[in-house]
Amino acid sequence: MAERDGSVAESIVVAQAKAASPREAAEDIASQLASAELAMIVVFVSPFYDAASFIKEISDRMVDTPVFGCTTAGELATHGWDEDSVVALGFDAEDFTISACALPDLSSFRIDRGRALCGDLYREFTKRTEHCDARHDSFGLLFIDGMCQREEAVMSAIYGSLEDIPVVGGSAGDGLRFERSWVFYDGKAFTDAAVLILIKTRLPFRLFKCEHFEPTSSKMVVTEADIERRVVKEINAESAALEYSRAVGLGDTKLDAFSFAAHPVLVRVGGAYYARSIQRMDPDGSLRFFCAIDEGMVLTVARALDPVESTSNLLDEIKRDMGGVSIFLGFECILRRLDVEQHQLSREMSDLYRRNNVIGFHTYGEQYRSMHVNQTLTGVAIGRRTER
Repeated sequence: MAERDGSVAESIVVAQAKAASPREAAEDIASQLASAELAMIVVFVSPFYDAASFIKEISDRMVDTPVFGCTTAGELATHGWDEDSVVALGFDAEDFTISACALPDLSSFRIDRGRALCGDLYREFTKRTEHCDARHDSFGLLFIDGMCQREEAVMSAIYGSLEDIPVVGGSAGDGLRFERSWVFYDGKAFTDAAVLILIKTRLPFRLFKCEHFEPTSSKMVVTEADIERRVVKEINAESAALEYSRAVGLGDTKLDAFSFAAHPVLVRVGGAYYARSIQRMDPDGSLRFFCAIDEGMVLTVARALDPVESTSNLLDEIKRDMGGVSIFLGFECILRRLDVEQHQLSREMSDLYRRNNVIGFHTYGEQYRSMHVNQTLTGVAIGRRTER
């Protein structure tokens, strides 16, 4: 039996369904969104459901509204963290205008081809919206196959094409299986692809990024790597896993997802530090990363801060600056969730998200402006509708 949990966050309708089949989940979501006139629907779908079946079912029921989105490693719903569900957002047509395109065949992706596709989308968008200041009335959402390992190349192509439109988003997930993830476009589910949506809104908004780590004085250098596969073989001319364990103070502890969640490393880019999280250890002692790596890259050991306090402070700051927020559309790294769970703070973080209406999904990586990052919460805060 489907579970209904729909709510209205001013100009964005939020719906959730838990059902035994893709058809039942689609029926429930469609019934919650049917009364609104929408510019688009964005869905975040648990790998509990067959992705292709769900997107066909929901598209068949919402034939006049484009549907985008991706599969997840967990959902951010109206009541906080969740899983084995579908979360959907309906964007009111009065407040949002959109244009979208798919970026297919990422395994053979060329930046020049990506720039051409994004340039075409940008020209279509400007014709539709006739906007004159993209920095203040438009932003982009990017959903990308979380197993493609092409996020950095895609972000490069996007930022070479969109002028001043900022982009935020997440890499699609597959629970904790790390086997296959999907993005949704034009009523179909795709792997090895990305979906870029440009959005103009009359509402105030602000992009944000939140992490709960700070750099220490402990440094490491990548001395051997397979760059294409994001695999670090040696750190400081030693086995990568052994040297990483020593540097972060794990000793001979067996490395697993919880180890990597609790001990990310940081890289410095443009004066700021960004997390470079590790996906897993290979049998030969190599470390496989979620983000791009390179030989000679300096890795900084991170020190953890209180994740709930850090997140709460940022959300409060945004609400003060914007004079109120109707919804935080959020993309949170699955390793960030694992770290919070390991420290037994799940209830506190989930309650924080519920109180602040943080809606979105758990990712295999996050996009923030021109960067692909890990172990963060990124997103866009949407302000309140003013009187007309």
